[in-house]
Amino acid sequence: MTTITRPEATRAGEPVVALKRRTLDSILIGVGAVLTAALLVAGALLTWGATFAADYVDDELSSQNVIFPPAADLKEEGRNDLVKWADEAVNTGPEAEAYASFINGHLQGIADGKTYADLGGPEFAARDAVTAAKESGASEADIAKLQADYDKISGQRNTLFKGETLRGLLLTAFAWATVGKIAGYAAIGAFLCGALMLVLVLLGMRHHHKVVQQS
Repeated sequence: MTTITRPEATRAGEPVVALKRRTLDSILIGVGAVLTAALLVAGALLTWGATFAADYVDDELSSQNVIFPPAADLKEEGRNDLVKWADEAVNTGPEAEAYASFINGHLQGIADGKTYADLGGPEFAARDAVTAAKESGASEADIAKLQADYDKISGQRNTLFKGETLRGLLLTAFAWATVGKIAGYAAIGAFLCGALMLVLVLLGMRHHHKVVQQS
């Protein structure tokens, strides 16, 4: 039996507070068992989350049929960093991030680095210029030139929209893959901690059993 004495209580003539070792062991074993169960459940949920993320990314990317260009084409564009994925289908998070980088390289050369949003104002201005020229009776040559400017900007903006959309989807897939990977590591940690707690609980139960036999 373990006795916990409060000196101030003893001086005041109050009874001594005693806590049996068996009771303390039982409390610790109960707490440990709850923690063990919680860790194992957390590990199972995290494993499910990691598996779900991996399957989701693979299914979504595979359905798009996105494939890296041949090695020769990548080298010609100066993308030696992507050669290791040459001719491979994009179906993993790292591959999605790499292909998003490949797309971004092309987007940078479309309108001198401008984005879809950046070209919004110029496109509207070019369209208004064509309309104003027609209403003012400008020559066919001037209208044709303004129309060509508008078509060029509009085409660039449409291309940027498609490229930026695909790039965003690929980066989203990469983010999901990363979250799933982290969940997988967290699941391993939860299972290891749960196993450790289980060992401690079993040792505590063994000690508790010995204390009961000696009482």
